[in-house]
Amino acid sequence: MAAVEPVMLIEPPAFRRDRLVHAWIAVKALSDAGDALWSIALAWTAVQVASPAVAGLIVAAGTVPRAAVLLFGGVLADRSDPRRVMLLFNAIRVAVLVAVALWTLATTPSIVALLVAAVAFGVCDAFYEPSAGTIARQLVRASDLPSYGAVAQTASRLGTMAGSAAGGVVVAYAGLSGSASVNAVTFALVIAFIAIWLRPRFRLERAPKESALRGIRSGFAHLRDTPTTRTLVIALSGLNLAVGPAVGIGLALRAHSEGWGAQAVGLFEALLGLGAALGAVSVVRWRPRREALAGFWALVVQGAAIVALGLGPIWSVAAAAFVIGCTAGYASVLLSATFSATVDTAYLGRMGALTRLGDDCLMPLAMAAFGALASATVLWAPFALFGGAMMALMIGPLRNPMFRSMSLRAPQERSPASPGVRAEDELRHG
Repeated sequence: MAAVEPVMLIEPPAFRRDRLVHAWIAVKALSDAGDALWSIALAWTAVQVASPAVAGLIVAAGTVPRAAVLLFGGVLADRSDPRRVMLLFNAIRVAVLVAVALWTLATTPSIVALLVAAVAFGVCDAFYEPSAGTIARQLVRASDLPSYGAVAQTASRLGTMAGSAAGGVVVAYAGLSGSASVNAVTFALVIAFIAIWLRPRFRLERAPKESALRGIRSGFAHLRDTPTTRTLVIALSGLNLAVGPAVGIGLALRAHSEGWGAQAVGLFEALLGLGAALGAVSVVRWRPRREALAGFWALVVQGAAIVALGLGPIWSVAAAAFVIGCTAGYASVLLSATFSATVDTAYLGRMGALTRLGDDCLMPLAMAAFGALASATVLWAPFALFGGAMMALMIGPLRNPMFRSMSLRAPQERSPASPGVRAEDELRHG
């Protein structure tokens, strides 16, 4: 099936002068700060009212329902107005947060209340995120998607860092009710912005009205029949499965084994975050001509850096952590832009849901496998296996002629005879 190009409703200005998009990125970053603040408040309150095991269950309670309904959220994103979906589920989030704030003001926080709040947020995420993932394609030209992604990811990381830094202070002085109220305000601002100012510049093709299960089956059929989309979904799904366990568990295991102390883990995490921010924002200044090709090569370098985490002294591990952060930020911007620009817009929500489903369903297994391998063998073995697997996974995309030549740049920025122009046209029109 040939992809249908989005219809331009309003011609957007150049990205550097697009005040609407800049404001949306800022509002979204503020919302991310509120989410980070709420997450810390939820975790802190959980350890105060429950045993460590139950507290862990509360913090993770949103993951299972989110995974269970995420594909339904993708179907809804593809056949409904994404703005309306985002408004509805942000309003539900505000209602949940207000209810939690009032409940904890009236009585002490309970395990049941915390579980209900965590599950409700997980369900809202499952419906909200696939629709939110299509917004970039409705606001900016395909040629501006890398710049949009770079700025949006950097702003999101800064917002999350600021929210995390403020979270402990807010929950200490205002408790769970104060934290819930602050996050409710950030969601209310998002609602106001979407309702009053955010208007699509491009109209996306909508999926036909059909049952949710039939829509999910159609999504998997599209994945089966479209090799380029399938490659991108697999690459984006596997992006975190190799690096997540290596940095989430592996760094702590290495620091403990070598006697470097917890401060070393903090240093490694800081270098990861700094590298990710620099890698993302570098796309704005030094954007490659072949975005997908550069993104896949960055993941090859990342695989090698994952292997390096398991070897050498503390300074080489620190350097590897920084490289992983840089390549993660760089590759995620370029490949996400390629994904948004090239996936058939009638399937964009479902394909985005599939990439998120990989984290929810497979990440716990990947974490467990990394830890089990580290216990059963030498410590460097899981780093070598996971890093090598990432490099091996990139062989297919790097050998694909379409990804090797494709460019998202505007036609005036490329030669008319450029193979990148022909490749992009073939990818879009089948």
